[in-house]
Amino acid sequence: MVCDKCEKKLAKVIVPDKWKEGASNTTEGGGRKINENKLLSKKKRWTPYGSGTTKCIICKQQVHQDGKYCHTCAYTKGVCAMCGKQVLDTELYKQSNV
Repeated sequence: MVCDKCEKKLAKVIVPDKWKEGASNTTEGGGRKINENKLLSKKKRWTPYGSGTTKCIICKQQVHQDGKYCHTCAYTKGVCAMCGKQVLDTELYKQSNV
């Protein structure tokens, strides 16, 4: 659960660029090399247990996005997972920790 302001920060897309001139996955103009392993050729690779990982403030679970709360804690508290702003009123919700 993310507020409208933080929703703009979630624009990272895993899908490659469309096949057109000037895209990063074309072979012309110094783009993609043939038979290149994209995971090995990147300078900054994502490491699941590496440094730079953020943890949830409440439960200390690893957060997959840049944020303060994990999805479960953000929903139970009714706050934005990235900034902590109150998004949802959960006063009348019947929630349990089971």
